Amino acid sequence: MGGLTWNYVLKRVGMWFLTIWLGTTIIFLIPRLAPGDPVAGVISRLTAQSGYIENSAQMIEAWRARFGLDQPWPVQYIRYVGNSLRFDLGYSLANFPSRVESMVAQALPWTVGLLLVATLISFVIGNTIGALMAWERTPGWIRNLLPTTLTFTSIPFFMLGILLIYVFAFGLRWFPASGSVGRGLTAGLNWPYIASIIHHAILPATAIVIASMGFWALGMRGMMITTAGEDYMILAQAKGLKPSRIFWLYGVRNSILPQVTALTLSLGGIVGGAVLVEYIFAYPGVGYLLYQGIVTSDYTLIQGIVFMLVFTTATFVLILDLLYPLIDPRITYERG
Repeated sequence: MGGLTWNYVLKRVGMWFLTIWLGTTIIFLIPRLAPGDPVAGVISRLTAQSGYIENSAQMIEAWRARFGLDQPWPVQYIRYVGNSLRFDLGYSLANFPSRVESMVAQALPWTVGLLLVATLISFVIGNTIGALMAWERTPGWIRNLLPTTLTFTSIPFFMLGILLIYVFAFGLRWFPASGSVGRGLTAGLNWPYIASIIHHAILPATAIVIASMGFWALGMRGMMITTAGEDYMILAQAKGLKPSRIFWLYGVRNSILPQVTALTLSLGGIVGGAVLVEYIFAYPGVGYLLYQGIVTSDYTLIQGIVFMLVFTTATFVLILDLLYPLIDPRITYERG
């Protein structure tokens, strides 16, 4: 197993369990420490929409008993941890009798499809720009041109999304302003449906790519500058290797490891969605679902989404820790 040891693997798996347990505990505590009663809030919204609701007090007590909120905190906690271990995320407070896992399952493919592609594109473009900015053999005109591509990276996702909607949706009318697919299309593996999904995803994906690739570019530029004076780079140049080979196999390869770490954390966070971007574009992903849960005080939905975010992030970090020696053979976890 290269530089890995069984002792290290067991420690990392133990840390994985500890991280998920701590995250689950915090998720349980925060909504219950917040002021207000979520069930009473749901009844209040129903009253505001429909007028007077008869026996609202009895309804609140019945709902609290149905969701187990009338039990002491320790009982609720044990039940919640047990359900989380079985990935039983319970019922949505605001959308009863819909189950949280079914709601997340419907939204997750949209978020993964959008954010996975956007994150990978941003990673590739950003790291390439950063590496070229630091590479001494990059032509001067390219080195001067590349920083202009990072002009919009200081703009937050949602502000850039609003700008793109104004220019390309309302101004030029090239792309739809919201939604994920056109109306009247038959869902399935047919080109009109797939083309509509891609057409609707271009603007939100562009907002994410443009706003985030500067992060990758600046990080990669710093790492490339650090490796430029290393002995293996000087030796490769002395051996007369092709500049392109030195750039990719010696410079980029040895600079990419910290970026891979950041990419792993980003991929782990995909489950949480890009809340503001999905909200602005009314994109039916997990981020938009989380926003709806926050607005309606649906903390069973919030708990379910955040639990999945903690689980996936911890799992990606665990996988990365176990794969590090394969990415860079110099890494070892054995004591010297």
